[in-house]
Amino acid sequence: MSPCSSTKWDLSTTPDPLIQKQESIGEVLNGDRLTNTLYELNFQEEKTFKTLCQKKLKVAEIAKFRDAVIKDFYFQMYYDDLPLWAFIGKVEEESWTLSENEPKYYLFKHVQFDVFFLGNQVIEIQAFSDPTYVLDITEDVETDVEFTYSVNWHETSASFESRMNKYSKASLLPIRQKIHWFSFVNSIVIIVLLLGLLSLLIMRRLKNDLRKCSDGDEEEDKEVGWKYIHGDVFRCPSNMSLFCAVLGNGTHLLTLLCILFLLATFGVLYPYNRGALFTSLILVYTISSVVAGYSAAAFHNQFSDTRWERSVLLTGILYLGPLLATVCIVNAVAVAYGVTAALPFGTIIVILLIYMFLAIPLLVLGGVIGYHFRSEFQAPCATKQYPREIPPLAWYRKTPCQMFIGGLLPFSAILVQLHHLYASIWGYKIYTLPSILFVTFVILVILTAILSVGLTYIQLSVEDHEWWWRSVLCGGSTAIFMFGYGIYFYLRSNMDGLMQLFFFIGYSACISYAFFLMLGTISFRASLMFVRYVYRAVKSE
Repeated sequence: MSPCSSTKWDLSTTPDPLIQKQESIGEVLNGDRLTNTLYELNFQEEKTFKTLCQKKLKVAEIAKFRDAVIKDFYFQMYYDDLPLWAFIGKVEEESWTLSENEPKYYLFKHVQFDVFFLGNQVIEIQAFSDPTYVLDITEDVETDVEFTYSVNWHETSASFESRMNKYSKASLLPIRQKIHWFSFVNSIVIIVLLLGLLSLLIMRRLKNDLRKCSDGDEEEDKEVGWKYIHGDVFRCPSNMSLFCAVLGNGTHLLTLLCILFLLATFGVLYPYNRGALFTSLILVYTISSVVAGYSAAAFHNQFSDTRWERSVLLTGILYLGPLLATVCIVNAVAVAYGVTAALPFGTIIVILLIYMFLAIPLLVLGGVIGYHFRSEFQAPCATKQYPREIPPLAWYRKTPCQMFIGGLLPFSAILVQLHHLYASIWGYKIYTLPSILFVTFVILVILTAILSVGLTYIQLSVEDHEWWWRSVLCGGSTAIFMFGYGIYFYLRSNMDGLMQLFFFIGYSACISYAFFLMLGTISFRASLMFVRYVYRAVKSE
């Protein structure tokens, strides 16, 4: 049995025939193109310095290998669905001789495989590039080289069911565990402080406002600014179809994320389960399209029985349109560079067919269900015919300042976990703690809802009744900080070149846009519940 390799380029002798593994759609999207190798690892067959191949490396090949060693390239292979990897070379910065100050570059010639088994099942495999068998590739000189490998088999007591556990222990090292706990405690402290601020300043003042309204004192009643806009606070927002599309997409993406967390909890998504994440993304996004159509149509029909179709149409293109445009641009760049991240034409056709014949019909079905099961918008106060004029606002009460406040605090609570997430996506460091990631997301949702309520109350207090869109913008502004930190992460990383720039900016923008829609929807829903509660309490008084 030969391990499958995911090496992106090949400078040594290739197997004959070269067998391409049949990838799933998720593996193709991930850029994996697995083939067989010349390594032969037969079960319980020991090998010592077995010759892999003999090759004369040309100057151009020496230069490519040296560049790969400088950039810390490593190979990754799979044996019985278990991943293994090792570096292809090393750099010695300091020489033992005083006459040589330049670094030396070496290519590993020998790889040792240690395979652990129980009965007739492979439990674990490790690859080790032996640093004592190297080839000096510092100079651009043609060189003959012989690559060898050894295979050692060891019996173990570990069970077959637990063989993937070792890949989950990387994030449980003491240093990383302290960092995760620091991030968690930091987020909890921020939540407690905000809850205290909300209860002491806003809820106490709100109770005083309700007491003044119930006393009937006209002088005190004038101090309650939000009471005067009771006839405008539930006025239908401008660009209703677009607003419904935002809510539909936000609810859809929130449902998608919750289902992915459930799959990770039940072990469907685990580290090195090749392509499982992208496959699950496509399937869950397609099936849950019915949620997007229903959410958009149901909210639209609370205000109007007509033109709900336009809201459903906008829902279908509001997020997926920019996403597909970004994928097309990035894929064109990948094709120009000839890398495996470029999507084959057949994969593109499959994705389009899935969207046309599954996602769109489910989206329309959700819209039809939302239309037939529509209900009227339950507003505690009647809406006046003409809107009330909004008084001039100070600069710190306007939308940009509130967006800054509404985005900065949640962003500061998730910053550490966001760094680990970026490192996992772009730095190929496997994130193996979905439980902490889920807790961080819950904290983000709570902070967004708390700040949304507080900022909406401040807005209503100055008789500004246009809170619908502002609540969405304030909640989604955290995504702007996320994208900004992504730019900072890119500038601090070793990524360079036009292709990496397009990939990073394009997909980071899509991820941030998704969070903008999700958090904006959560923010609006929290503000709507608060506004209904306040004006229902005034009406009862």
